[in-house]
Amino acid sequence: MSARPNNLADLKNFLDHKVEQYNRPGFVINDPVSIPHRFTKNQDIEISALFAAVLAWGQRITIIRKCDDLLNRMDMAPHDFILHHQQRDLKRMKGYKHRTFNETDLLYFIRFLKSFYLHHESLEHLFLVDSRDVTVENGLTNFHNQFFSLKDHPDRTRKHVATPARKSACKRINMFLRWMVRHDDKGVDFGIWKNISASQLVCPVDLHVERVARKLKLIKGKAMNWQTALGLTAQLRKFDPQDPVKYDFALFGLGIEEKF
Repeated sequence: MSARPNNLADLKNFLDHKVEQYNRPGFVINDPVSIPHRFTKNQDIEISALFAAVLAWGQRITIIRKCDDLLNRMDMAPHDFILHHQQRDLKRMKGYKHRTFNETDLLYFIRFLKSFYLHHESLEHLFLVDSRDVTVENGLTNFHNQFFSLKDHPDRTRKHVATPARKSACKRINMFLRWMVRHDDKGVDFGIWKNISASQLVCPVDLHVERVARKLKLIKGKAMNWQTALGLTAQLRKFDPQDPVKYDFALFGLGIEEKF
């Protein structure tokens, strides 16, 4: 177990060291981010990453296994499947389930993604924000609104796509954005989206990150919601204004690997 730093400068040095420790290829192996790393085509990366993030609920080994199952049903070519599947191909999705995400939700995801990719090259289009925006909040709201813009969308699927408008911390979508936007030479995040700044990202806050952040006094208040995620990110921005979400590696690693 690591000792708790005593002041802000020590805390920055401590977290910087932990980022270096965990933001490296070895992190990928046991994490859901390993799923999009199986692809080289940008659209395949986006689609597999979106599903991996949405399904990131529970033990990591189970999440990865369920993503494998899903992508195998798409012949490990998600973009091609999304664009060119026939109605009979959707029978492969029958019986798919991970926690409360089931085939009804999956079929709607496929329907939306097809309608989108028929007209656009990248999901980044749905998350774009003004360069003057401090965070991606408006992008997350727009994505949610556009995602449920198709006629007869199932209400049950709404619980699988978070939005700041419902005051959710939006952990899974923020994680997806970290994968797509952050760019460094460490081999974990992809950085294939170029029109959103890493400085605008909001830290994904799961149970491990929340627990460690509270111990380090980076989170105030008892609630866990969108404002809490913004508050944590604001604290991390003090350590690196251009790339605050890199500290997700440190907080998550401390929580899951070191039981800090």
